Amino acid sequence: MAEELTPLELDVLALEGRGWASPGAKERAIREELGMGPVRYYQLLNALLDAPRALAHDPVTVNRLRRIRDARRAER
Repeated sequence: MAEELTPLELDVLALEGRGWASPGAKERAIREELGMGPVRYYQLLNALLDAPRALAHDPVTVNRLRRIRDARRAER
């Protein structure tokens, strides 16, 4: 049986699934809704993108974010 996602991990994936009008609005939501800074949020998100349980829970969001991450890495 696959490991379950923690409530925080579920919240991170849900937040990533939303559309954002600006980066500032997303950062504000990270601070207000999750109670953490953006740096910690993105560290957690990156680790989550490599977790098979995250892919199993929300394949559309995880695959979209993996493509974006891979494209940014290729640009460097």
